Amino acid sequence: MATPTWPSYAPPMASNTGLSGGTGLGPLTPTSDQVVVLYVIIAMAVVIFGFWNVPVVRNLINPLKLFTIGWHEMCHITAAILTGGRILKITIDPHVGGATIVEGGVPWFTLTAGYVGSTLLGGAFLLAGWNTLVAKILSFVLGVGLIIPLVLVRDKLTIVLTLGYEGMVVGFWFIDHGQALRWLCLFIGVMNILFVIWDVADDRFFHKTNDSDATQFSLLFPKIGAHVWATFWILFQLGFLAGFSLLGIFAFKLSKEEMDAQAATFLPT
Repeated sequence: MATPTWPSYAPPMASNTGLSGGTGLGPLTPTSDQVVVLYVIIAMAVVIFGFWNVPVVRNLINPLKLFTIGWHEMCHITAAILTGGRILKITIDPHVGGATIVEGGVPWFTLTAGYVGSTLLGGAFLLAGWNTLVAKILSFVLGVGLIIPLVLVRDKLTIVLTLGYEGMVVGFWFIDHGQALRWLCLFIGVMNILFVIWDVADDRFFHKTNDSDATQFSLLFPKIGAHVWATFWILFQLGFLAGFSLLGIFAFKLSKEEMDAQAATFLPT
């Protein structure tokens, strides 16, 4: 009796397509370029902390601080208006910080909106650090956002620096097909998503005129100290920093050539 034969089957081959962008890596395993972005995020956080408060040097980032503080205060203003509050006074200053004096509304909601808003905008710009197309789109937000605070600014140096940063945004479009915009947007992202650290440091160590939101929370809820609120919001923003970084690793696994080709579909340079 003849022994039956069976068709042989080749073992399944691993697919290189899908969300990993053809790299063969797992969805949350960073590519070599993405590892560089992670290191740059850490380096930028250290640089921003130094530049935020070091005399003379801090003036160089005044326009970026105004953008960051201005957005933070805009979130307070929006929340106050949405809950029926009335805006009495607005301060947006790179040296003394920001402040929004509100009458009425829902205080806890208005106060919460500041750090939450900074976190979400920072996260969006953080994602731009992983993808040139996203950076191109958000460069328009940055361009407009740098100009708006000048309505309240009379300092000539800050005005000149703002125009310089506007020129930088435009110029970066033409460097390596817009790749340079990624790093500028990443810097803005780190500055916004970790705003609570600069805000608390201003308040606790450098004794700026305007209190941090953490101090304001302790005044609103006296049973919880300012240091507890500061710790909570720092952990909150660090958590979102990690979350947006993982999202960037997951969603934007493209080689430089693929990224350039994708970015060329939107206002190619």
